[in-house]
Amino acid sequence: MSNETILSVTEVTRYIKRRFESDDILQNVWIRGELSNFKHHNRGHMYFTIKDEQSRMQAVMFAGNNRFLKFKPEDGMKVLIRGEVTVYEAYGQYQLYAREMQPDGVGSLYMAYEQLKEKLEREGLFSLHLKKPLPAYAMRIAIATSPTGAAIRDIITTIKRRFPVARITILPVLVQGEGAAPSIVKAIRQANAGNMFDLLIVGRGGGSIEELWAFNEEVVARAIYESALPIISAVGHETDFTIADFVADIRAATPTAAAELAVPELKELVKSIDLQKLRLRRALMEKIVREKQRLQRLQKSYAFRYPQQLVHQKEQELDRLYDRLEREMRRFLEKRTQQINQLTKDIMRNHPKGKLVESKQQSLFLREQLLRNMRWLLKEKQNQFQQQMQTLEVLSPLRMMDRGYSLAFNEMNKLVKSTDDVNANDQVQIRVMDGTIKCQVLDTKEESLLKVDE
Repeated sequence: MSNETILSVTEVTRYIKRRFESDDILQNVWIRGELSNFKHHNRGHMYFTIKDEQSRMQAVMFAGNNRFLKFKPEDGMKVLIRGEVTVYEAYGQYQLYAREMQPDGVGSLYMAYEQLKEKLEREGLFSLHLKKPLPAYAMRIAIATSPTGAAIRDIITTIKRRFPVARITILPVLVQGEGAAPSIVKAIRQANAGNMFDLLIVGRGGGSIEELWAFNEEVVARAIYESALPIISAVGHETDFTIADFVADIRAATPTAAAELAVPELKELVKSIDLQKLRLRRALMEKIVREKQRLQRLQKSYAFRYPQQLVHQKEQELDRLYDRLEREMRRFLEKRTQQINQLTKDIMRNHPKGKLVESKQQSLFLREQLLRNMRWLLKEKQNQFQQQMQTLEVLSPLRMMDRGYSLAFNEMNKLVKSTDDVNANDQVQIRVMDGTIKCQVLDTKEESLLKVDE
């Protein structure tokens, strides 16, 4: 038990929660099921259970997310929910935190739409810096749409009304059904071939998500992205957004709005040109008046009235400037000469030959000083060595043994310091000055040699 890790309930719950949060699938998952126990709290949060035939899961959708719902959830409703699955620590149970909810049925198409949108956004197909600007005056406009729909009539009518000089080319395409996406892709590529157009409008009228699905196909999105022509997406009505809207260079809320974005208002252009003409004429007249006044001032100026006197004045001024230049040049040369002389003296004073002699003298002085220090240090070390040798001589055990002392060692080769270190019949070695004496202990007797008679 002491070697095992013991965790609290909170620690275990947090560990499980971290494992949930590190799973990429559980952090962005679509779940299909039926709503039950639905409760819309007065603070705006929604609490409910999502279930199927075999399992159920607690779920919550906070007010910040559910305010965008386009329907009212109810018990028994089949839905598709996107969110994250994690652990609610207070009760130690896992639950779904919903971010999006769609009624099941169109939900599969919506999920495919969201997945493709997320994929293309990660690839950068929606980046704003890649959007191409629309031409200011599009004279050659291609329209890829159904030739029988209301959208084409709205676009043509608006362009003819606003900018009748523009040439319109219709590229008929299917706008819904199985072959719609390839038809739209083909029209986009045809419009880009041959440098025939300035602008391309791709669109259709509004409809359900199924009817608009061709404009949510990946092939259409990539064809728009690869187009060298600026493309206006005009799909559906104001509330309808397709993948084509995000990839196109600009999105128009309606086909009519696309036509208004594509061309300027000719009447407004004419008014603007007339206004610019008026401003240009006024500016030219003002400039002519200013230049006439300037000419009159010049004609009345001293230079025009007395040109000979002005020349004489300028000649005198030139002579003064010439004399001043000569003085400044002489002063400059003198200053430079002084600087050169000073530098020459500095060079001679710091000549390498003098530095070399000075360095040699310094080297000899340092060498003699080093030798003196080394001799003094050697003598000092010799004195210290002699003193230490004398100390060792005094403390040497051999000197003590020479005075008659000896050392006794027992059978374990340990120094005998007490009668307790040996027993009767033990072998003892006694080391004296000139060798070793082997003895046998006959008996031991305790006696204090340090005892002082009273």
